[in-house]
Amino acid sequence: MAHNPVNHPLRPLYRALGALTGVYLILFGIVGIIVTAGDGLFGNGGDRVLGQHANLFWSIVSVLVGAIVLIAAVIGRNSDVAVDKYFGWGLLVVGSYELATIRTDANFLDFSISTVVVTYLAGLVLIMASQYSKVVPESQAGAPRQAREAQNA
Repeated sequence: MAHNPVNHPLRPLYRALGALTGVYLILFGIVGIIVTAGDGLFGNGGDRVLGQHANLFWSIVSVLVGAIVLIAAVIGRNSDVAVDKYFGWGLLVVGSYELATIRTDANFLDFSISTVVVTYLAGLVLIMASQYSKVVPESQAGAPRQAREAQNA
C-alpha cells in the first residue's frame, strides 16, 4: 500500500520549492505579457521570454497559476498540497499536449521544446512538493494502519 509521508522533516524546504516555482511562473508571465503585448492573444510571433517561446495567453495563464501556487504556499495548512498536486499534473498535461502538437497548427500556445521542458520541470517540482508537504496531528502520523496492526499482532 502506498504511503505518502506526513510531517516530513524537510517540509519547509518542499514548501519553499513550491513557492519558488510559483514565483518563477509569475516572473515568466509578467515578462511574457510585456514582450508579447502587441502580438494578440494567441500570436505566434516567435517571441522568446527567459529562453522560451511564449504568447500573451500562456503568459497570462502562467501569472494566474503562479499566483495561486504562491498564495497556497503562503497559506499552508495543506492547501498547498492540493494546489501543488493538481496544478503540477495540469502542467504535465499541458506540456504533453504541446509536445505532441509542437510542429502543427494546433500549437496555439506557441511552445518550443525549451518551453515544454520547463513546463515539465515546473509540474514535477510541484508534484514533488505536494508529496512531502502534508501536515497532520501527531496522533494521526505514523505507519499506515495495516503496518501498525501487523506490528501489534
